[in-house]
Amino acid sequence: MRSLEEVLKTGIRDIPDYPQPGVVFKDITPLLADHGGFAQVIEALAAAGTDDDGAVVVDKVVGIEARGFILAAPVALALGAGFVPVRKKGKLPAATYEESYALEYGEATIEVHQDAFNPGDRVLVIDDVLATGGTVEACLRLVRRCGAEVVGTAVLLELSFLSGRDRLAGEHVTSLVTV
Repeated sequence: MRSLEEVLKTGIRDIPDYPQPGVVFKDITPLLADHGGFAQVIEALAAAGTDDDGAVVVDKVVGIEARGFILAAPVALALGAGFVPVRKKGKLPAATYEESYALEYGEATIEVHQDAFNPGDRVLVIDDVLATGGTVEACLRLVRRCGAEVVGTAVLLELSFLSGRDRLAGEHVTSLVTV
């Protein structure tokens, strides 16, 4: 069996100048197509929802649109927890809470259904990439606004040069690979 480090090294490829010149996009589609590697990643992310003895400590797993959905849904299944999507504004059909956050050029808004959590639900937030931290920070505010407790955040990839972890000071953040 390959190590998780090898799976991540071979499964994430760089696409230069995408979506714009000067940006190096981290493409995870080779990883997703690798059944064994994908399974290892899901297991590693799910570990963030367990205690030191391996007992599950979460009731719900949040996936942030869009690639976070791909990772969070199987993590929820692995943990025996519910899955909650956090989506871009206007994509959820029932009453929502929303949080806006700054982007490099402009602003974005994410939403969650108001009834997505039970009071006191313990929540693990999953996303593909931690960059500046703005999206995750807004997501954590949404979860807490719903009366749930954030146990932690787990990401596949952390872009350390963008200092997103600094923005999440005091939060429990796990990343499988940091570049």
